[in-house]
Amino acid sequence: MPVIEWSEALQLGDAATDANHAEFCALLNAIADASDAEFIPALDAFIDHTEHHFGEENTWMDAADFPPRHCHRGEHDNVLALCREVRKRAAAGEMDLGRRLVAELPEWFAQHVDVMDRMMTTYLAQMGSAVRNIEHVG
Repeated sequence: MPVIEWSEALQLGDAATDANHAEFCALLNAIADASDAEFIPALDAFIDHTEHHFGEENTWMDAADFPPRHCHRGEHDNVLALCREVRKRAAAGEMDLGRRLVAELPEWFAQHVDVMDRMMTTYLAQMGSAVRNIEHVG
């Protein structure tokens, strides 16, 4: 059973952001469905996607000089640090901690999308498409 449903409530009407968010949900659901043996590879795929996803948003925000980008980036950094720490601990046998992360991320994500990402995509739309042509490195 999915821990998060990709739905209209999570869509912001920005194709690149919505594609990243749909993949985020799919990968989070894949971790939730993973057996203990499949958990770490599924978490690794999720972390890889999230690093790229957040990196792309950070690049867009920097290019557009998005005023609250430091706060937005701070949330990205904190979530990635948490995911990496939980991955390390789950690999060492604390699988319950890994499962707890998967259960709690959907609530954070929905809030982040509704507030932080909505502000970002609105601002980027106002700035025009030029900032999206900056390529993310990393």
